[in-house]
Amino acid sequence: MLADSLPALKRRRFSIADPMDAKFAMESLAAAKRNYGREICLFETTPATISQTSNDASGSEEPDELEFSTEDYYRILATKKEDKYLKTKKIRDAETAASRSRITKAVIRVRFPDNHTLEATFHPSETLQSLFDLLTKVVARPDLPFYIYTTPPKKKINDSSQDFYSAGFAPGAIVYFSYDLPKGVDTPQGPFLKEDVMSLKGLELVPEQKPVPDQPALEPVVAAVPPLQKPAAGQKKMVKPKWLKM
Repeated sequence: MLADSLPALKRRRFSIADPMDAKFAMESLAAAKRNYGREICLFETTPATISQTSNDASGSEEPDELEFSTEDYYRILATKKEDKYLKTKKIRDAETAASRSRITKAVIRVRFPDNHTLEATFHPSETLQSLFDLLTKVVARPDLPFYIYTTPPKKKINDSSQDFYSAGFAPGAIVYFSYDLPKGVDTPQGPFLKEDVMSLKGLELVPEQKPVPDQPALEPVVAAVPPLQKPAAGQKKMVKPKWLKM
């Protein structure tokens, strides 16, 4: 489940109104960043929320009469082949590089079996090993082997040398955590994260929008009208002749 599935974890973003609570949240998140080397946050996603999100997504699908037909498939396939042969490798590489340069971060969400989700931000050029290193620091049992995978279908992530962009994890992705224990060994049921990480649950500061100050009303500008000048003494008043028609 990669970046296109991120809306499934959509959660309500909020701003902390109480200044004391905001200060506590800011200090806690800053301490976590110092301890673990990057910005992290934690939230909980209940199955009911996931089910509701899925129902909303299914309800917004197009009607049956707009179903993707065989003719549409072959038309799009022909267009893809045409694009492939019309563009040289140099052009395709340049387009890929331009697309990659526009992505400046990879937001990775790691979902644990107890429905807690850890969110961390990486640079797309970092390797997946940096994600494994972070998980080793934050999990409650770093002595136990673990692995991460994507779904559906379930695919275990084995190559940690790939960068996030090449792995398809940029600008974001959802992965799942699981202990990698032999059969017959009891798997820990949680908590899966350290206490200081669990204390971050629900702490997420969102910059509040400051109201735009009212602009002072502009005073109307009144143009000064020069007073009518009376003809000077001895100066005759101009009189329109009767024969002149305007």
